[in-house]
Amino acid sequence: MATMKIQFRPSVVDGGLGVIYYQIIHNGKSCLYKTEYHLYPDEWDCDRSEVVLSGRSEFRIHYLLKINCNIKLDIERFNRIIGLMERDKPDFASDDVISVLFPKNPESYLFLFMRNVIAGLKDIGKIRTSETYTSALNSFRKFRNNEDIAFDDIDSDVMIAYEAYLKACGVSPNSSSFYIRNLRAVYNRAVEKGLTSQRFPFKHVYTGIEKTTKRAVSLKIIKQIKDMDLSHNPASDFARDMFLFSFYTRGMSFVDMAYLQKKNLNSGVLSYRRRKTGQQLYVKWERCMQEIVDKYDTSGTDYLLPILNTNNLLQARKQYIYALHKVNRYLKKIGEIFNLSIVLTLYVARHSWATIARSKNVPVSVISEAMGHDSETTTRIYLASLDTNAVDNANSLILESL
Repeated sequence: MATMKIQFRPSVVDGGLGVIYYQIIHNGKSCLYKTEYHLYPDEWDCDRSEVVLSGRSEFRIHYLLKINCNIKLDIERFNRIIGLMERDKPDFASDDVISVLFPKNPESYLFLFMRNVIAGLKDIGKIRTSETYTSALNSFRKFRNNEDIAFDDIDSDVMIAYEAYLKACGVSPNSSSFYIRNLRAVYNRAVEKGLTSQRFPFKHVYTGIEKTTKRAVSLKIIKQIKDMDLSHNPASDFARDMFLFSFYTRGMSFVDMAYLQKKNLNSGVLSYRRRKTGQQLYVKWERCMQEIVDKYDTSGTDYLLPILNTNNLLQARKQYIYALHKVNRYLKKIGEIFNLSIVLTLYVARHSWATIARSKNVPVSVISEAMGHDSETTTRIYLASLDTNAVDNANSLILESL
């Protein structure tokens, strides 16, 4: 049975960066592979053969976490490769394992290349994109049983099989398209870098977006949710308040709500830039919005709402995701009380505002402007010149109905 040991070799220069080596041992023979993982002596625990994270800057810890993750993935790949080689090529040598485990151009393989792309996105602050790529990678890895694939081996047959796998797993067409579009984006990056030639492997799979079922509730339901006595359940009360705040602010998305700062509110106007599109929006501040803000103590932070309490980008992102899941979990329970035909989520607040506005004969153009929709259509060009008073009046009309 072949084994792999992880070794750390310190630098010959006192206090310099050492290197992680992998020692592959098989049939009494061994060979070494020098990795690209460089550590200081106090960043490696020789007894446990693992990276030490304490006592470093945030940037360094992020780098160490990435190394730790890569080592674990390398071990998983080693065990998988050994299993295949013992089955198909029992007379293999230790250096055969190295050549398969670490090809001369590792970036020519999807998993390795995509992991590097994801790490690069995190480094430049594109956390959301890195998360979508990670979701796509994890899905495709399950399809491949964790076996990496060279870009040159990715063709139409592979992607058709992947699409069929997703369908068999009960994945919706939109989610399937989401995964495949992200894989296509990474594949195109590899083409641009000259790692493979463009063979258009995605041309026979679905990469569009189907219209989804409307997720809106009536103004009557919004009123009933608003009038609920949830004082006995703070978590449900908070979820309800976030739902209402989103509705009050013309369907503001939760990510934009989370990152709102007190400085965004000035002279009766809440101004913010949509994180999804970068569009600047202005919302007339109403009494019902202030009542929610006054309900919570945010004196120790710069944020307007009690969702985040840190300016650290990575920690703030984790807090946002945790809060999003928690709020939607409690909203689902609230929706069950009213026997709604749809699952109550924060997105329902956004969809409901638009639907109710339309029922009150608010022009579609005003609704689009109010919600910050972004497109290159003729309608969107026209919307750019709308008077913001029309948007404020539309929102006031809806809020007065409550």
